[in-house]
Amino acid sequence: MKLHELHDNPGATKKRKRVGRGPGSGTGKTAGRGIKGQKSRSGVSINGYEGGQMPLYQRLPKRGFTPPNRKKFAVLNLSLLQKFLDDKKIDGSKAITEDVLVESGLVRRKLDGVRILAKGEFNAKVNLEVTGASKSAIEAVEKAGGSLKVSTPAATSEQASE
Repeated sequence: MKLHELHDNPGATKKRKRVGRGPGSGTGKTAGRGIKGQKSRSGVSINGYEGGQMPLYQRLPKRGFTPPNRKKFAVLNLSLLQKFLDDKKIDGSKAITEDVLVESGLVRRKLDGVRILAKGEFNAKVNLEVTGASKSAIEAVEKAGGSLKVSTPAATSEQASE
């Protein structure tokens, strides 16, 4: 088989409909939009419009509040940390910081910090330094003979300027 013999399966591609290209095309003049009216004009979006009736999204009550500057933490379970320690992907003899977790591939990115949760078994004696941790996670690490130091997240440049 040569390069010029390659072709798609019949019916795999469909030609684009070119509207407004003369009366012979079948979609000339008004381009299949009918005559006059809002929908025949360009730049019109009437999503959610219900013919003058109050639209559903306006009829329903609005509840709640989403804080615009909330913190987003990278979450890490102790069982996953234990697995990485067992596989020697993280050196447990040194202090484990957030940067070490990112370098090992355990956490993709720090976001506003790393938060440790106590899901799963944990029995390694390690020194952890992270932004946040649940009470049960701190207890689990200390029970295993290690220490978990929780530091406050560093203020971002946006918050520092306020």
